[in-house]
Amino acid sequence: MTMSLDSAAEVFRAAMRETVKRYSLWYLIQGALLVVAGVLAIIYPILSSVAVIIMLGWLLIISGVAQGISLVGARHVPHFWLQLISVILAFLIGFLFLRDPAQGLLTVTLLLIVFFMIEGISKIVFALTIRPFPYWGWVLASGLVGVLLSLVLWASLPVTALWLVGLLLGIQLISVGGALARLAWQVRRSPTV
Repeated sequence: MTMSLDSAAEVFRAAMRETVKRYSLWYLIQGALLVVAGVLAIIYPILSSVAVIIMLGWLLIISGVAQGISLVGARHVPHFWLQLISVILAFLIGFLFLRDPAQGLLTVTLLLIVFFMIEGISKIVFALTIRPFPYWGWVLASGLVGVLLSLVLWASLPVTALWLVGLLLGIQLISVGGALARLAWQVRRSPTV
């Protein structure tokens, strides 16, 4: 029996709605915990920033070890040396992040500043390209905010490095937790799936 793509999509959506409704209490709890964690990350941005860098350092080390184990006995695999360099870099950067989290924070903050600048410039260019469309000004404004944010962050380095990662983590946790909690709350209140 074959099913059209639209029917398959509807079956999938119905199954997802049923699953969300069945486990809505857990989604609500998860959302609330994420919001609390986000608020704590914003209240204690330095502590949460350092925690992120330490976790990233351990993840890089574990990744390097796992990749290294997979390379044992694989010297004849194409591009073996590039994979070996990747293993060494993952282990080395992870070790450096663990040894000096402040430098890790500075590195990650610089990467975020570059990201905000490039994202902002690309949004400005996109907005000017689509200028006849309605609401193109909102896209332009978001690009200008990105560029302005990157300049403000750059001007306040190295102090920015201490709190930026924790603040962004907190905002992300609150937005994800709030969305999950809102979804679960609405599903629990809804009489139908």
